[in-house]
Amino acid sequence: MSKPSDAAAPLRLHIGGRTAKPGWTVLNAQDGPDVDIVGDLRDLSGFADASVVEIYASHVLEHLDHRTEAVAALRAFQRILTPGGRAMIAVPDMGMICRIMIDSRVDANLRLHLMRIIYGGQVDAWDYHKSGFTEDVLAGYLSEAGFRDIHRVTSFGLFDDTSELTIGGAPVSLNVVATKTA
Repeated sequence: MSKPSDAAAPLRLHIGGRTAKPGWTVLNAQDGPDVDIVGDLRDLSGFADASVVEIYASHVLEHLDHRTEAVAALRAFQRILTPGGRAMIAVPDMGMICRIMIDSRVDANLRLHLMRIIYGGQVDAWDYHKSGFTEDVLAGYLSEAGFRDIHRVTSFGLFDDTSELTIGGAPVSLNVVATKTA
């Protein structure tokens, strides 16, 4: 894992990103034209303690197992964030998805789309979901990892990605900001 050379700028880490944005370093498990670091979010050992001011992780935590990997990744986020640093995390909102799924007005095509959100698109080895989150479950994992000031937001306003996804006007992404305390 190699890092960009501009060590003077505050490091803002976009985990799972695919698109360049000024001021952000993109880490992804798969290489791509805008990926700065090819790496796995389960191993952030290449980042020093308190070296990152912000982490943005949209629709990646659900790819980790809920028993050990999700909390371990959140603890790693906590470790590499500076005091007062923020983790902005988006995951599929299982509560909302389940409410839509059981709505009798929903057709089979939409249920299939929702199933893909729940289990992943399964187009490659990385695209399988192993965890599901509701607001209280994600907040519990974040608390267990040491985060405080955990709150839900409608939008991060940063990237045009699945954190903004709505179905029938209902947001199906659970977007949360959590802060590392000193």
